[in-house]
Order: sequence, then structure tokens, then C-alpha cells
Amino acid sequence: MRRINLAKVVMVTSALGLPVAALAAGGFDGTWKISLAHVQLSKKPDVYALANGEFTCSSCAPAYTVKADGSDQKVTGHYYDTAAVSAAGGTVTFTFKLHGKVLTKTKNVVSGDSISEEYTDFTGAAPFVLKTTLTRVSAGAAGSDPISGSWRTTKVDSVSDSGSSVSYAITDDGFTMTSNGQSYAAKFDGKKYAVDGDPTHTKVVVKMISPTQVEERDYQRGKLVGINVMSVSTDGKTIHVTATDVPTGRTTHYTMDKTS
Repeated sequence: MRRINLAKVVMVTSALGLPVAALAAGGFDGTWKISLAHVQLSKKPDVYALANGEFTCSSCAPAYTVKADGSDQKVTGHYYDTAAVSAAGGTVTFTFKLHGKVLTKTKNVVSGDSISEEYTDFTGAAPFVLKTTLTRVSAGAAGSDPISGSWRTTKVDSVSDSGSSVSYAITDDGFTMTSNGQSYAAKFDGKKYAVDGDPTHTKVVVKMISPTQVEERDYQRGKLVGINVMSVSTDGKTIHVTATDVPTGRTTHYTMDKTS
């Protein structure tokens, strides 16, 4: 249904006792992988309704309603421009496209008050698969499809290797990122820089808060859509991330461990 941000934290670096220039030159340098052991998910629920052949996502920003017949339906204000929804036998599938190209696909298998969700992102060099569990918060209207109601993501079950690792490098002047066929090289000058390889045309603005803390702001269609604050731990082995999805107001926290 949506891109899931894995993110959080804020830490200082003075305990290292290293010169600022030394930290800035390599605090983030290396390859990092998401750790599922320290994911704190937003408690803000997703709200769906599926009835009379139509699907509505009222918690999406902006909210939308489309026919649930499996055909591509036009939507506006999102990183995709069409949404296709199909439902059969307790499984609801969502496919989002931009200019006819599939960006993401999500399969939701509803079982009572639980959903097993498999989210696949096709925007990188290789598909990135994220499996999560959603728990019902409230029921939908009488007679509607079982997916109707409010749901909260309560567990990240697994992530594929593709897309779960990212490489960073930092200097006094700027910050670079490379992950699964997407990359950027941005200076700490307040300007927007394009994410190469991203079909949704994301642009970023990066800011050095301290030698071991960087803020990345993501823009799509000229609008701020995400804020990620990344902080290197005092031992240099972990990055703590706080990721906020601006349109929905959801904040997620996670860590990444250094692998090389």
C-alpha cells in the first residue's frame, strides 16, 4: 500500500574525543545493513474500506477511491499515477505504476484480525521485498470486505538482501549515498540534488547537523515527502535512523549495522 520507512535516533560524538575534521571525513563511510532487531514502527493506523466494488484508502495522503476491478485507475498527488486493486478469497493486491511502469506491488492476505503483507518495490536495480504483519485496530462497516477497517503494522518479518544495504560517504562539503542501483552526491549547501536511478524523480537536500549526524530531506513533485535523520553511534558501528513520512505524519525508527 505504501512505502514503509525503516528509521530512527539522535546521538552525539564528543565522547569519541576525536577532532571534528577526522569525524567528518569518515563517520558515515562504509556499507550499512538494516537490523530488524531494533525497528520501532509508527502506531498510526492505515484505514481502508472495500465495499460495492470500490476501495478507499482514507489514511493515504491524499486519500483516494478507486474501482477494485484490477484495472489501472488514475490517482493524483502520489509518487505513482495509477492504482490497481483486486480482491479474491481474502487476498487483496495493490499495484502502483508511474507512466505505465510498475513501481510497487503489495499482496495482503487477511486472516481474522491479522494481515500478512508482502510489499515489493521495483524502483531499484533488483526488486526489494518487505514482509510485515498488520493487526486490526477497528472493524470496517458491516458487510464490507475483511480488509476494511483500521490496521497497525506491528512487526517487520523480513527484508530481502536487495535494498537492505546502503553505502555512505561524508566529507566536510557533502554526502553520498548508493543503494540497489540508486545514488546521489549532494553538497551541504541547501540545494536539491537528484537521486540517480530513481524512476519517481526524488530529489534530496542534505544538512550536516554534527560530524556524526546528517539530515536528509526528500522531495517529490516539488513537495517535501520525507525527513530522515541519521546518527552514527559513538563506537562507529551503528547508524540510528529516524524516518518521517511527511504527508501521513508517520515516524519510524530503526538501526543499521556496519558491514564493511
